[in-house]
Amino acid sequence: MKHDGRQAYALLLPTILIMVGLVLFPVIVTFIYSLREYKLTEPENYNFLGLGNYIQVLKSQAFQDALLNTLVVVSVVLVIGFIFSVVVALILYPKTKLSGLLTAIAIIPWALPPVVNGMVWRFIFYPGFGLMNIVMYRLHLIQDPITWLNTRYGTLIIVGLIVTWRVIPFGAIVFLANLHAIPEQVYEAAKVDGANGIQMFKHITLPLLMPSVAIVMTNLTMSAINVFDEIVALVGYRSMGETLLIFNYTQTFSFLNFGYGSAITYIIMIGSGVVGYYYIRSLNRGKELT
Repeated sequence: MKHDGRQAYALLLPTILIMVGLVLFPVIVTFIYSLREYKLTEPENYNFLGLGNYIQVLKSQAFQDALLNTLVVVSVVLVIGFIFSVVVALILYPKTKLSGLLTAIAIIPWALPPVVNGMVWRFIFYPGFGLMNIVMYRLHLIQDPITWLNTRYGTLIIVGLIVTWRVIPFGAIVFLANLHAIPEQVYEAAKVDGANGIQMFKHITLPLLMPSVAIVMTNLTMSAINVFDEIVALVGYRSMGETLLIFNYTQTFSFLNFGYGSAITYIIMIGSGVVGYYYIRSLNRGKELT
């Protein structure tokens, strides 16, 4: 038995070393940086600030604007992403000869790299003669091209749509797996009792989808908070429409302020952890109720 235990630890050792080197060590070093004044442009200043960087970040108007921008993107992704994840799952639910093909097509946005998604949508919303302007012009809905990406909230809504388009396949697959786990006898019994399609969806399908809701909502929220590549591909690093990750990147790598940037990183990490914690709690409550 002891020999088997040593062998198990020996097999786990490479993974443990990788996790320590690539996850635990950077987390500890980042926390140390966040407590100090650390700029690569002023390497001689390495003073201990304690929570000074965190206080400075939270008081910063730029951080507050980036937080508001991120919340707008999260709101768009949560609302549209949740609704369309359920809709796509319901479309894919009936078993037909084309089910496999439709599922494969639905997964394509999720499989594409985020940068590619950003470039595709940049072509669609190009301010001159992008695809959206061309379609609207030919439908006689506009006379002049619309500059979609020249306003703060217009940019944020489009970013939210891009993230939503990318993450809907994951949510749809999760809901689809949950739908297939619902016994057909439940629907048959409801039909016998005279329930129509809307009633069955409201009183059977939605309640039984609750175990998957927390998973999908967590993925939607984390994807919206961590959006980066799509924004860079769409509008670059401009301050208008700057989300938390873009703000963090510019402060850390453009201004080389590693202490300040590390504090931003930890604030984002703590906020994401709190959101994930409450989603997991809601998932556990859903399991208890079912």
